[in-house]
Amino acid sequence: MEAQHLHRGRLIDHLQLVVRDLPASRRFYGAVFEVLGMPIGGEADDHFWADELFVSTASSEAAQGELTGRHHLAFQAVDRAMVDAFHAAALANGGEDHGAPGERPYHPGYYAAFVLDPDGNNIEAVYHGEATRSAASVEITF
Repeated sequence: MEAQHLHRGRLIDHLQLVVRDLPASRRFYGAVFEVLGMPIGGEADDHFWADELFVSTASSEAAQGELTGRHHLAFQAVDRAMVDAFHAAALANGGEDHGAPGERPYHPGYYAAFVLDPDGNNIEAVYHGEATRSAASVEITF
């Protein structure tokens, strides 16, 4: 059996969003991910994915059950300029403003922007300020 190799981020193993209009979501997330430096990992007629995020139609084999409503998802940004660019790209590609880029009271240095994606999910990009990570990400081989 051939070994498999996975690359995962800091906390989330994976997240799936079930959407009504896959082409609209593909345009929105494609633009947002380009700004965040995260390529689309792959796609098919009923889904696409990037890193730990999987986006599918309700009729996809991967989606089970009914649509559950609005979700909140926050992407990490490397600096304030990336947060600003995320907000602009999201608005230019079908997103709706839900909080312009700026400081938030969550902790000192928390700089974020919020948009609603084409399905009304609350999508955020956040820069936590100057910090040092223990690791950029996690690589798993099994």
